[in-house]
Amino acid sequence: MSEHGAPQHTIVHISDTHFLAGRRPLHGAIDTDATLTRALAQLEESGIRPEALVFTGDIADLGEEDAYRRIRGIVEPAAARLGARVLWVMGNHDDRARVRTELLDEQPLTDPVVASIMLGGLRIIALDTTVPGYHHGELSEEQLRWLRTELEQAAPEGTLLALHHPPIPTTLPLMPILELQRQHELAAVIEGTDVRAILGGHLHYSTTSTFAGIPVSVAAATCYTMDVAGPRGALRGLGGGQSFSIVDVYGDRVVHSIIPIGDYPIVTSFDHDFVARVDALPAPERLEAFSRQVPPISS
Repeated sequence: MSEHGAPQHTIVHISDTHFLAGRRPLHGAIDTDATLTRALAQLEESGIRPEALVFTGDIADLGEEDAYRRIRGIVEPAAARLGARVLWVMGNHDDRARVRTELLDEQPLTDPVVASIMLGGLRIIALDTTVPGYHHGELSEEQLRWLRTELEQAAPEGTLLALHHPPIPTTLPLMPILELQRQHELAAVIEGTDVRAILGGHLHYSTTSTFAGIPVSVAAATCYTMDVAGPRGALRGLGGGQSFSIVDVYGDRVVHSIIPIGDYPIVTSFDHDFVARVDALPAPERLEAFSRQVPPISS
């Protein structure tokens, strides 16, 4: 029905799952398994079939083996049913060696975990902004050189960057201490390249901005969310508002849609049969059938 047609690619962007070993509740209150399981169930029920599930870091809260094994046991079967690839991105709570052994089936090396994959003509590059032993983010000169080399050859349908620490400002107290350091170095590498969007996490709330002229989309956590509108000067997390994002890639734009996690009452709807009938009409008749406003009934 749209003048834009169907998207060329659909990707699901999930962040900050923060699993703990033994299914311990995060901060004694959050069942991390339940919210992620519900998110994936919503996705399957929707009929949306993404090409990839991109997890932008803080997969585990303490980098424990069982946490990675358990999330893999939840995600990989769902991804198989969806027909989607899974891309794991390092976060500051993650352990490089255990991400490699438990999620990637690699040797327990501790160098940055990076990847470059193709979905048809679309490239997704995963960067590792973590600093072992710290919560802020950095990109080494070696990793920036690797990225520059990757981007020298443009992808047919452009590139998405996925990283944990988003290169954008936040108004929350204390969080600027934990942002990506020396952001100008990343900007110098990606300016003028085929990078079309940047996917990030870390902040625990959904937000958008631009960086080096490129749109940035941050997915909120599936564990807990930060109270952006809370009392000034305080930093607190809430056991609600969790969500994930759908990333639709068109020929000339990228659209990011936020999907709240949970069951909510339906207050209005148009059923499948009605939608199909309108879709079958010629374009001018669609406008009359669905766009024309019905005059109010006079009293």
